[in-house]
Amino acid sequence: MFSRLKIYFRLFRILNWIKNLFVFVPWLFAKQMFDQVSTNKVLTAFLSFCLMSSSVYILNDLFDIENDRKHPIKKFRPVASGEVPAFNAYIMMALLASLSFALAYPLGIKFMLIISAYAVLNFFYSLILKDIVLVDIFSIAAGFVLRIAAGAVAIDVIISKWLLLTALFISLFLAVMKRRAELIASSGNSGTRKVLAEYNKEIIDQISIIASAGVIISYALYTVAEQTISKFHTERLIFTTVFVVFGIFRYIYLAHRKGNTENVAEVIIKDVPMLINLLLYIISVTLIIYFV
Repeated sequence: MFSRLKIYFRLFRILNWIKNLFVFVPWLFAKQMFDQVSTNKVLTAFLSFCLMSSSVYILNDLFDIENDRKHPIKKFRPVASGEVPAFNAYIMMALLASLSFALAYPLGIKFMLIISAYAVLNFFYSLILKDIVLVDIFSIAAGFVLRIAAGAVAIDVIISKWLLLTALFISLFLAVMKRRAELIASSGNSGTRKVLAEYNKEIIDQISIIASAGVIISYALYTVAEQTISKFHTERLIFTTVFVVFGIFRYIYLAHRKGNTENVAEVIIKDVPMLINLLLYIISVTLIIYFV
């Protein structure tokens, strides 16, 4: 029985739930960490997105089953390998989506609309958007922005436009790094993902440079924006930019020297310098916002 549960946990891609931590961004920067009501709401929003994202992953596995079987790593996924029958996968997908909406309902109509938009976006991504060059990475990025918007709506706060731009650029950066890793893994054979035929490493590297610069500039401008300083009563948030820069540089290093940036969750969890940098960033932001 344990082995069967392990298979379904792989099907749900529990490790990728780390991406849903974007939901907590508005909660952190809105100084709601010690508000029990807001904390309960954002935890509910996080769980709702975790369930919906798992449902979306299953949908993508069902749509990509033939391509995944040609992939050196993805061929071991439960649906592609045959460990989970397609019928069972459809049942689990519907169940997870239903549970997600059940959790979303108490958070209000705006949150329901956002998580519905996330589900619809990913349906069309799995159906067609993933095969359209550039649209594919913008679709992935939109999913992260929706997570942040959902977090803001759940606790009823207005999020800074600069912070949203930061989220957009970092999402584009992560998406294009994912494509770079897939391109290398395919060894020039675009059969595993059709859109890879439209990319090459030169194009991807240029896009990543622009996206990474956008992340750093947008975040730095957010930390010195007038509304940010007036809200936090400090200019010291600018110093946390160093952790953002290090994280970007480390990710580029891993992409070029290790080639293991296909799964952002694995990169963050398994790379010790990246994990330490993330923890130091969260600690420094928390101390500056709440205690300085």
